Amino acid sequence: MSVDGEAAPPPPLVHRDWFFPSAVPFLHTAPSSSSKPPNPRRPAHFPSTRRTPKPYLGQSRRPTTTRSFPSSSGSSSAPSSPSPSPLQSFVARGDSRYAGIRRKVCFDAPRTKDAARTEGRQSAPGLGTAAVTDTGAVSPGGRIKSRWSLSVFVAVVITILSSLIRKNFLLYNEVLLLQDQLSILDSRVRACGVSAPLVLANITSEESDKILSRSLKSSALFASVAILSIPFIAFKYIDYVSKLRRSTDSEAVSLSKQLAYRVDVFLSVYPYAKPLVLLLATLLLIGLGGLSLYGVTDDTLADCLWLSWTYVADSGNHANSVGFGPKLVSLSISFGGMLIFAMMLGLVSDAISEKFDSLRKGRSEVIEENHTLILGWSDKLGSLLNQLAIANKSLGGGTVVVMAERDKEEMELDITKMEFDFKGTSVICRSGSPLILADLKKVSVSKARAVVVLAEDGNADQSDARALRTVLSLTGVKEGLRGHIVVELSDLDNEVLVKLVGGDLVETVVAHDVIGRLMIQCARQPGLAQIWEDILGFENCEFYIKRWPQLDGMQFEDVLISFPDAIPCGIKMASCGGKIILNPDDSYILHEGDEVLVIAEDDDTYTPAELPMVRRGYLPKDFIVPKSPERILFCGWRRDIEDMIMVLDAFLAPGSELWMFNDVPENERERKLIDGGLDFNRLENISLVNREGNAVIRRHLESLPLESFDSILILADESVEDSAIQADSRSLATLLLIRDIQAKRLPYKEAIVSHVSRGSFSHGTWIGDMQQASNKSVIISEILDPRTKNLLSMSKISDYVLSNELVSMALAMVAEDRQINDVLEELFAEEGNEMQIRSADLYVREEEEMNFFEIILRARQRKEIVIGYRLANSERAIINPPDKNMRHMWSAEDVFVVIAEKE
Repeated sequence: MSVDGEAAPPPPLVHRDWFFPSAVPFLHTAPSSSSKPPNPRRPAHFPSTRRTPKPYLGQSRRPTTTRSFPSSSGSSSAPSSPSPSPLQSFVARGDSRYAGIRRKVCFDAPRTKDAARTEGRQSAPGLGTAAVTDTGAVSPGGRIKSRWSLSVFVAVVITILSSLIRKNFLLYNEVLLLQDQLSILDSRVRACGVSAPLVLANITSEESDKILSRSLKSSALFASVAILSIPFIAFKYIDYVSKLRRSTDSEAVSLSKQLAYRVDVFLSVYPYAKPLVLLLATLLLIGLGGLSLYGVTDDTLADCLWLSWTYVADSGNHANSVGFGPKLVSLSISFGGMLIFAMMLGLVSDAISEKFDSLRKGRSEVIEENHTLILGWSDKLGSLLNQLAIANKSLGGGTVVVMAERDKEEMELDITKMEFDFKGTSVICRSGSPLILADLKKVSVSKARAVVVLAEDGNADQSDARALRTVLSLTGVKEGLRGHIVVELSDLDNEVLVKLVGGDLVETVVAHDVIGRLMIQCARQPGLAQIWEDILGFENCEFYIKRWPQLDGMQFEDVLISFPDAIPCGIKMASCGGKIILNPDDSYILHEGDEVLVIAEDDDTYTPAELPMVRRGYLPKDFIVPKSPERILFCGWRRDIEDMIMVLDAFLAPGSELWMFNDVPENERERKLIDGGLDFNRLENISLVNREGNAVIRRHLESLPLESFDSILILADESVEDSAIQADSRSLATLLLIRDIQAKRLPYKEAIVSHVSRGSFSHGTWIGDMQQASNKSVIISEILDPRTKNLLSMSKISDYVLSNELVSMALAMVAEDRQINDVLEELFAEEGNEMQIRSADLYVREEEEMNFFEIILRARQRKEIVIGYRLANSERAIINPPDKNMRHMWSAEDVFVVIAEKE
């Protein structure tokens, strides 16, 4: 306004085209009088162009020219039509040569569905016409139609988006123009010295800020909706895009399947893919929700993002929303939050379940050192665990890890059923294969002090082959092995190959061969099986090797009486590379580095002391090995029976007979024995007598002269050796039948004379008659299950060899100290030293008092080492007597246990 109060003309509009230069340029362009009115939807400066239509498939891309011809009516207002082609001109003139072509090129004529299908069948593959086959397959025409629909949809979406964005920026441009006008007016008012319009300017500025903020909020709301709709649009039209990109080959994989495959690979290969996807989904939901809230509320963007997080974290927070827009947005965010937290809960639940499942199935790694590792599962495992627990008792307990191809829960349940005290030893089970290095690493095989490889039940060759592969896997451990390997083999012939593969790391225990030799020794010397149980097990006395520097320079004869709580048996010679000499000469002098092999209760229970005063004396008589012919019976067929025959031939006197009674046909026995390595020409002392029959059928056993045999060996038959209970049941039934037949065939007066009180049973009872019959012949039964020995020990009608338990004891001893294997191999070998039972009258005279040290020195005159004794009225032998200086009156019926050379 002017100074005098007159209305001043409004200031000219200032055009600010720097913000949106192409927003309104056409509004200021005046139309030409000679041209037609401009198209309001297109700027005037844009030239009028016409796009050349894209040819169909099979059509030529040659550009076509259009010409304007006046209509037949001659009206100038009619729109111009394109000039007809030459072909159409000829058709218009009625040329009959182009009648067929007219029908083909008439695209404007309406066609029925059947006609279109018929034309689709007749059209060539190169033509651009659309066709639909009878099978319903989409023709190129259908593909073009879908392409046009997709193009139209995309064009509509882009048009809407561009119009909204354009309108938004136009409004923003107008706001800026108004602000410029207000600033000019404000400057004029200030020049006039009037301050009232300032309030209006401030209000106008606030309103413009509100308009600007509202515009930004609308943009944020629109952006969030657009971003949210993109996945739905892509999911809906992804097949259309795939068809457009795909070639005519019908076997090409669609884009949706490719994307699904990539997502599947990503989620499967990368372990943290699922949590990462869930995190991104959470951030996206919070971001889109915050933008949407920013668009429908008056809060700032930071407050809206925080409010969006609260809706995601707690779906109940949306109840405080006011207004339709905020309620709708908050409800949508809450639904998304519930889905995300449901997925998160599922991932956490799956992770926890997977962890507990891995722990339950034994997939976790064992973090242990200096533990004993057992690979495999067999009937010997219970006895082996018991012996290892007893061995670790003095150390306060240890750790034993068992890995087998069984379920961890089943293994733990079976170990719990064994019902013995572990004495502080922890047993850890893991499921895995010893042939896989990853499973061996899982049980810390490189840090174990000993690895025990158990033989599998079943075929001996297959079991030994698997043991060989296990040894190969153990030797291939990258970190190396700290301890040694103890391998249980089933066949002696495979021992060389296993030692060749394992080298110095391997110690072998041939279980079947050891038990066969032990049964023969027990048949010749009843009671020897119980002595072996005491020596091999850790419950009583066992072998130990230790160096004692104070014994250097002392003769072995003096070393024998230097230990009050142990019995020396041999020397580990340092000069011979650590070779163990069992039962050396008395004149051998201990050198520096030599170690002493003793039988003691534990490795910390003995120590050398001063030499006692011992009276030597002389032997009452010489020992003469009886060489009378014997008759022995084998009941059953054992896998290594040919080895037992060779060992028995070396022990018996010439003219002895070996009867073999089993259900193997007689014409096949010779072939089996020859295949097993038996040479009949090498048999010098025994002759074989074959009888065919079933050992559990009484009438078959009655056909044998059972009362004439000196020893009867009941073997665990090869056909049932895989089942310990079935094999023991068969052996027990055979034993009872043989004893009953013997008791009925022996004369009553002979039974009275030979009777020795061995229990509380009377003569008239059935079990009492069997005990009397047992004094005439020795029966050795091979027992596999430790529970069966209770029946035999109570009945006292037979001696027994607990094969599985003895083998487990040997494995445990070799696992604790690998040097003991050399001692056991010599004691069970055909040559060298062995355990024997000798009568007391070979060492003491009648009514002569002697202490145990004196008996030890007296036995040295025949190069024997006395390790224990069994009194006449006692059932068990005492190995390593505690008080060796106490004098005792010995009886002629007492026996001594000695280590002596084989005769």
